[in-house]
Amino acid sequence: MTIDERVAHFRSTYDAVKGQLDRVIVGHEAVKDQVLCALLCAGHALVEGVPGVGKTLLVRTLADSIRVKFSRIQFTPDLMPADIIGTNVIHEDERGERSFRFEPGPIFGNIILADEINRATPKTQSALLEAMQEESVTVANVLHRLAPPFMVVATQNPIEMEGTYPLPEAQLDRFLLKIFVESSSVEELVEIVDRTTVKETPAAVPVAAGEEILAMRELVREVPVASHVKEYVARLVLATHPTSRDAPEVTRRYVRYGSSPRGAQSITLSAKVRALIQGRNNVSFEDVQASVAPSLRHRIIFNFEGEAEGLQADALLEEVVRHVKRP
Repeated sequence: MTIDERVAHFRSTYDAVKGQLDRVIVGHEAVKDQVLCALLCAGHALVEGVPGVGKTLLVRTLADSIRVKFSRIQFTPDLMPADIIGTNVIHEDERGERSFRFEPGPIFGNIILADEINRATPKTQSALLEAMQEESVTVANVLHRLAPPFMVVATQNPIEMEGTYPLPEAQLDRFLLKIFVESSSVEELVEIVDRTTVKETPAAVPVAAGEEILAMRELVREVPVASHVKEYVARLVLATHPTSRDAPEVTRRYVRYGSSPRGAQSITLSAKVRALIQGRNNVSFEDVQASVAPSLRHRIIFNFEGEAEGLQADALLEEVVRHVKRP
């Protein structure tokens, strides 16, 4: 296929999957776009919102829309790493001979829902690190590869912090995007009631295969980015560092540590997906600006003054985007 045909196929497949999400999830257009963006960038997403706003339903519907294996892991304080990645068990054959056999855990899926990830201990949380970074797990010195496409979508509740274990910065940095799920509007709540209090509720059906997702991921990587757009991404990321010459006053005053280079990678990949969705084979400044908040909001560490002021990462990033001039 020509590049134009591939872009058109990308858009049609994206619209088909998004249409299935729309059948089940009312509103939250930005949330649905960002979760799909993480999937097509071969990244992982951290979804934060109060209970009952549809976080789990969103991930389940995404998996139902694609012909892939879905696994759900409910994180609790007593969950152990072996409960996630699997363990070796004793197997006895028909001759009575015993041997160890690896029994895969729920991490061996394609779309993994890590529900309420901050309720598990750091030891269990760290069991996801190798899987998220390398798409493999190691048990008893044996490497086990995970089947592509692989994606972890973790959820957490921002209002119940007692008895939880906040994710360390090293693990937060491995999430491509952090996505906020806000409350619904009056019209959306009425629509939710209409859909969920009747005899038959809407359900998603598969409209894409895992192989198509892999092909879409390849196309994302092939989208060109002009040198001046790359420079703009780099300056935006550096503007989150208090020691950078590009940093605005709010960064110098309230930020302790800025984004890692993964932030620049996240912005660039997300901007490529946004360009393809709109039928373009090139990345614009607007694509970059729209990708800044979900890509960097979890990569900013405030100092004591910033914490005391209650400054939000999104507010700081808005100031960064206003401050950094386009090349």
